[in-house]
Amino acid sequence: MNEEFMREAIRLSLENMQKNAWWPFGAVIVKDGKIVWRGRNQVTSSNDPTAHGEVMAIRDACKNLWTFDLNDCEIYTSCEPCPMCYGAISRARIQKIYYANTERDAANIGFDDSAFHEDIRKEFTQRLIPVEQILHNEALEVFKAWTEKQDKTTY
Repeated sequence: MNEEFMREAIRLSLENMQKNAWWPFGAVIVKDGKIVWRGRNQVTSSNDPTAHGEVMAIRDACKNLWTFDLNDCEIYTSCEPCPMCYGAISRARIQKIYYANTERDAANIGFDDSAFHEDIRKEFTQRLIPVEQILHNEALEVFKAWTEKQDKTTY
């Protein structure tokens, strides 16, 4: 743990907020004791609901490190990751998460993700957005072909 890395994530969140168009969230990804990339929440500035600070940092770190696997990295984020960001962090195989503000702190200033947290715990077919499976057999054929592919990149 390095408090200076967290201070940088917090600084990014403040800088973001001061731009008036962006939300107060920032993140940095650290590899070998150095910040390899920074991310800021850009949801409103880019009209992209997935452009959270953690996701932006992951996207840029992967691009700059030329890999999809950040297993030798840590992330410092100014706020506890939402379910989407936690999923992205997990998929990137980041080894440790450090956070400053909590989910409750975010809710107290108008960024309440409690409905998402509750929804994600439900069975898939019981979630808020209706879900219906179709064309399973056709899609399964592609998965079968994948198992036979010789030159695939595994994940």
